[in-house]
Amino acid sequence: MHRILIAGFQHETNTFGATKAKFKDFQEADGWPGLLQGDNVISGTAGINLPLAGFVEAAQQAANIELLPAVWASAEPSSYVTDDAFEQISQMILDGVASAGQLDGIYLDLHGAMVTESHEDGEGELLSRIRAIVGNQLPIAVSLDLHANLTSRMVQFASSLSIFRTYPHIDMADTGIRAYAMLRRHLSGENLYSAIRQAPFLVPLSAQYTGATPCQELYSLLSVENGANTVVSDIAMGFPPADIFDAGPAVVAYGPTQADADHEADRLIEAIKASEDLFDSALLSPTAAVSKAMAANGARPVVIADVQDNPGAGATSDTTGLLKTLVDCKAQKAVLGLLNDPETAAKAHALGVGGIFSVELGGKSGLPGLDPYHATFKVLALSDGRFSFSGAMYAGARAKIGPTALLKIVDDTADVCVVVGSKRCQCLDRAIFTHIGIELEKLKIIALKSTVHFRDDFEPIAECILHAEAPGANYCRLDDVPYQRLRPNVRRGPRGNLN
Repeated sequence: MHRILIAGFQHETNTFGATKAKFKDFQEADGWPGLLQGDNVISGTAGINLPLAGFVEAAQQAANIELLPAVWASAEPSSYVTDDAFEQISQMILDGVASAGQLDGIYLDLHGAMVTESHEDGEGELLSRIRAIVGNQLPIAVSLDLHANLTSRMVQFASSLSIFRTYPHIDMADTGIRAYAMLRRHLSGENLYSAIRQAPFLVPLSAQYTGATPCQELYSLLSVENGANTVVSDIAMGFPPADIFDAGPAVVAYGPTQADADHEADRLIEAIKASEDLFDSALLSPTAAVSKAMAANGARPVVIADVQDNPGAGATSDTTGLLKTLVDCKAQKAVLGLLNDPETAAKAHALGVGGIFSVELGGKSGLPGLDPYHATFKVLALSDGRFSFSGAMYAGARAKIGPTALLKIVDDTADVCVVVGSKRCQCLDRAIFTHIGIELEKLKIIALKSTVHFRDDFEPIAECILHAEAPGANYCRLDDVPYQRLRPNVRRGPRGNLN
């Protein structure tokens, strides 16, 4: 019987964000469960598209695996994780390791782009502390997000890293299954050698879509075999809103010899470098995006992604630049969501359906240039913010985004509505609109706060998809980003300026 401790600690850190991730943010449920401990780690994630759920499902099919769940915690992407939150959750994991008795292995569901107030590489720091308890021989299998900023410490302290291969991340549970396969190889006594390579340029999130060139071709280079003596590799496209030394795309490879691992890592990094000119964010000004959407003659709605105000990348989700443009351009049959403004949502709930009120909407982050929008709104519908997601990425999860309101801007020339919620939640699932009564197929324009994740659920109903470069904290044009810690001689974007 193999005794395996399992735990998860998830955060994607945008160091340019407005608010830090405190311990209470990990305790609260949003799109995913709040902090789970003990047996609740397994029951609370079961059936959800999460790496830990995939790992558990695979392990439970084996007769010789005993799982020892410690803790699983996640918070919506934001600025730095506070030292208090990092220390509390890390200690829960370390206490679980120390009290578990004889272990045969560990599985960790991590992100790979966590930055704390004191540690640029949160995952590497956590892994180093675990190694200080268990030593260098115990197998530690780790799953990471596609946007991980890989570091040498992660590769040094983890026995293997398995990384998402799709963006949108519809393969999160599948990645947990691959991590389990890697752990089985370690448990069998197989000795795997590792290699890591970093690309010489950053790639904005808006150009990392794996359903298009060049990521589609790059990810097709990865082997699906994961048996004894095979070479296994993964690509991490990186998370550029993190101002750290190791930000950017990288590859990791594992093989039966060091030469095998090196050869595979070299093959992949050369393919990424050769694809540099093919990465394209396709950014349009808000006015150009709205004008193009209004001119479309198709039967289906045009989707405009407010790519730089994506809360899933640590942005505030309360900017109003694209919303203002929709009204100024006299857009018809348009809706924008999800805008985070708990105060406005509360006022709408106090007034009730049919109520009309004027308010300064959004723009409450305090970040420069991100101002609120003063307008008069009519309350069309209300929700408690609890609903089941319907798309593949959040499959099995239930939203808890607090009081939510569908508001219509009172304007004789424009027909624009906005869904206002009380928690930041990336608009990657149609249920955010449909649960409050919106019939998306009858609209002309759907504007949403997401960068790529929305594609899986919205592409099937979209006439086309446009990227609007409205102001926000998820920078998608990287040349002007004020990096201070990024390593030298890295280009700030494909063919961008050298750092």
